[in-house]
Amino acid sequence: MDDILINKNETVKRCLERINEEYQGNPENLKNFTKQDSIILNIQRLSEAAIDIAMHVVAELDLGVPQNSRDAFQFLAENNLIEDKMAEKLKAMVGFRNIAVYEYQKLNLKIVEAIIENEIEEVKNFSQLIIKKMAEKS
Repeated sequence: MDDILINKNETVKRCLERINEEYQGNPENLKNFTKQDSIILNIQRLSEAAIDIAMHVVAELDLGVPQNSRDAFQFLAENNLIEDKMAEKLKAMVGFRNIAVYEYQKLNLKIVEAIIENEIEEVKNFSQLIIKKMAEKS
């Protein structure tokens, strides 16, 4: 099994644990700046891990040369490694990560809440799916 994918999968799990520890299913926790910072930082890390997984697989399978992070997810979808719907959700996470990193003051906590409630588990699903698909290919 690919050590890079295993390590990134562990990063995904760790980030999800930290997000859930701080959020605790309660949107009010986003009003606490310390919790908010921890949650947003871990969403960034989660997004970076997903990007790293995608870029690694694209390179390993020689699927093309992504011009940006979103392209990597698109290449995976075009090669039937992930579904289009998953690719779109992951590309949206990249967009959020870019705002969180480069335009932090523009963050909308309702969007953060929606990501936590509806999107972050998709990264875990993605990570596990890629590990499974890559194991089948080796």
